[in-house]
Amino acid sequence: MAPASPSSATPADLGELIRQVNARQPGAQDALFSAAYPELRKLAHSRLYDGGRSPMLDTTALVHEAYLRFIRSGQLLGAERRAFFAYASQVMRSVIIDAVREHQAERRGGGLAMLTLDTARAEGLPAAGEDLLRVHEALEALAKAEPRLAKVVEMRYFGGYSEAEIGEALELAERTVRRDWDKARLLLSVLMQR
Repeated sequence: MAPASPSSATPADLGELIRQVNARQPGAQDALFSAAYPELRKLAHSRLYDGGRSPMLDTTALVHEAYLRFIRSGQLLGAERRAFFAYASQVMRSVIIDAVREHQAERRGGGLAMLTLDTARAEGLPAAGEDLLRVHEALEALAKAEPRLAKVVEMRYFGGYSEAEIGEALELAERTVRRDWDKARLLLSVLMQR
């Protein structure tokens, strides 16, 4: 099967390309990346800029770093479009969290000797990276207690999926997704206050 062009990739085309990647066919990874690139960019953009977060990465860098992690993993979970983009969302989340951690390490001197300065100015600065790490840690705790709720949060907050798309992917009614989202937000709020 010839690789699909980015503008004409259908869910069936992506499914076939995912199967080819999992079968380790030469050139399949590049063909999949090319076919999925426009949607991966939309996903990356929503991950970086929803909620007014200040990213450490730009959209293109996030897509390319996610692609490098796909290549390193060697195998993609699932053989359908939804599963691929849910996986892409998880990978992008890990790239963002790693970038935030690296940025924080650099801010703290990256191993250099500490120097005490007046902190009054720093207190008013936003801590978007720290907030994102707190959300990530709370989400990990939620995943241990309520895996489905964590999946809903991950897909909505980090994946940019609508309630309808989450319901379709997890085979839940939209109303159930909405209730799960409300419950998860409440639990995350409690977990983040600890």
